[in-house]
Amino acid sequence: MHDVLTPAPETEARRFLDTPLDGLLQPGTTGDGAREALALFRAVARDVPAYRTLLSEQNIDPAAVTTAADFARLPLLDKQNYNRRFPLDELVLGGKLTRCDFFAVSSGSTGEPTFWPRAQADEFPVAVRFEQVFRDAFRAQEKRTLAVVCFALGTWVGGMFTAACMRHLSAKGYPVVTAAPGNKVDEILRVVQRLAPQFEQTVLLGYPPFLKEVVDAGRSQGIAWSPFNVKLVMAGEVFSETWRDLVAERLGVDDPLRFGASIYGTADAGVLGQETPVSIAIRRFLAERPEAAQAMFGDTRLPTLCQYDPTARYFESIDGSLAFSGWNGVPLVRYHIADRGGVLPYDTMLAKLRDLGCDPVATVRASGGPEPRRQPFVWVFGRTDFTVSFFGANVFPETISLGLEQPEVRARVTGKFVMQVKEGSADDKPRLTIAVELAKDAAGDDEFGEAVAFAILAQLRRLNSEFANYVPAEFQKPLVTLYPTGHPDYFPVGVKHRYSRK
Repeated sequence: MHDVLTPAPETEARRFLDTPLDGLLQPGTTGDGAREALALFRAVARDVPAYRTLLSEQNIDPAAVTTAADFARLPLLDKQNYNRRFPLDELVLGGKLTRCDFFAVSSGSTGEPTFWPRAQADEFPVAVRFEQVFRDAFRAQEKRTLAVVCFALGTWVGGMFTAACMRHLSAKGYPVVTAAPGNKVDEILRVVQRLAPQFEQTVLLGYPPFLKEVVDAGRSQGIAWSPFNVKLVMAGEVFSETWRDLVAERLGVDDPLRFGASIYGTADAGVLGQETPVSIAIRRFLAERPEAAQAMFGDTRLPTLCQYDPTARYFESIDGSLAFSGWNGVPLVRYHIADRGGVLPYDTMLAKLRDLGCDPVATVRASGGPEPRRQPFVWVFGRTDFTVSFFGANVFPETISLGLEQPEVRARVTGKFVMQVKEGSADDKPRLTIAVELAKDAAGDDEFGEAVAFAILAQLRRLNSEFANYVPAEFQKPLVTLYPTGHPDYFPVGVKHRYSRK
């Protein structure tokens, strides 16, 4: 979202390939992105038919929008009032759909899938996000790196977009070679066993629960992960620091700040932000201090915490939810994704942490690696459509996941579950029921089911004050049912997992 008002593939490619990462990121460490957001607005108001119509309907004169305050009064866009209202031709620059060359499709987890046209030019700003992870955390500029794309391949945004960005890194000179087996465990393990020994490190890119499944499947087949120096790039789900430690232990790695990074991405606009060593250090500090997390984020749950480039994606926090603006195949101005979250400038975040007794920059410096970048922070909580209400208390999937990651139960479960509130058969009282997937070849009996229930209950009481106070004590312990791996009713293979049923 820089000064080029109509991105062209050759312009964006040259900028990405010819500019060192420090140069690409510097504007976003000294500016707040408002100037670039206004430039985006002017171009979209001029060149995108659907947006011109929207402004005209609301009697908005684009020439009168000259300040950040003016920008903040522009209408919010969403799928219903914008993307699904107008024909695709009217959503792209110049009203010409063939300016784009590819379609991505949203997962449709909350309804009808949405088609998102994009052009190759839109890939390069996203490739910068991957470059920041691969350079700052993985030192991929100096290590032969095998990148294994484990996202589903096809029309969904994750796999194809990620593979394209990996190839752009290679074109820039990074010694990165990509394989794209998709979300097939056997194919991934075949690629790793055959190719990883020829590289200094292997990066698995995928959905967090699936990557854990890959790691566990490899261990069950006798694969020793440690010699492959495995790194992870994850997207699509919030996970706990206990989960990070568990996977790091199973991979045989000992640098929690740099072995894995989560990215905040959407089908709407690719990658919006990424975890960095300093954001992970902050998150690990807050993971042990629910009260401090409450003070920072307004919730004892831990969100995904990322840094972002405000000149590429301009974030706004609106009543506790997020909107962003940025270039894409469909350029978006104040697009309200409605993810629950917030933003803070770098200096403000560090000042708040100092008041809590945390110095994440010192933590990062002590562990080695490059100096943290002065980028702002964005955080996002898990999707609320997987939340269930029980006696008026919201029960969040992240809390259930944390229960399944406790040492006393985690070796015998995969981490997948389905929670549901069911009415009781005798006294007509509801019960919180949780279907839990057992690890492959793991035995499950009533005693273990009780252990799982108590592990989950302990985390619900520790982290969810609504649950502890609203739910009568006799109904707090969830009713856990154990199912074998891949059970078709709750854990079908090859489809995106849903953590709750209404």
